Amino acid sequence: MIVRDIKDLKNTDKDVHDAQWTSVRMLLASDGMGFSFHITTLEAGSEHTFHYKNHFESVYCMSGAGSITDIATGETHAIRPGVMYALDQHDKHILRADEELVMACCFNPPVTGNEVHQADGSYAAAE
Repeated sequence: MIVRDIKDLKNTDKDVHDAQWTSVRMLLASDGMGFSFHITTLEAGSEHTFHYKNHFESVYCMSGAGSITDIATGETHAIRPGVMYALDQHDKHILRADEELVMACCFNPPVTGNEVHQADGSYAAAE
């Protein structure tokens, strides 16, 4: 059994920061679960273009407000507490945080914890 408290992971190597977001990686590939689990906070007023072409991701909004736009279709959906989205087609998207967004995220394959976004908004394929 794995039990972790997010408070214990803050300010460690599992507390990853990038441009206007923070992600606390609570489960990683090394945990052997077949997916990784993160609590990600996006700053209010921020906009992010992501394209997880090597990963599937599902996201559940815990707090805040914003939107997600599917770049291929132009369709935009509101994000608010209780809304989940899944990038089941490796969908390139724009995520906007009108308010600070706190999201619970799962990645498959799991991330290792050392990933950074590449220029195209993706993480590199697992080695």
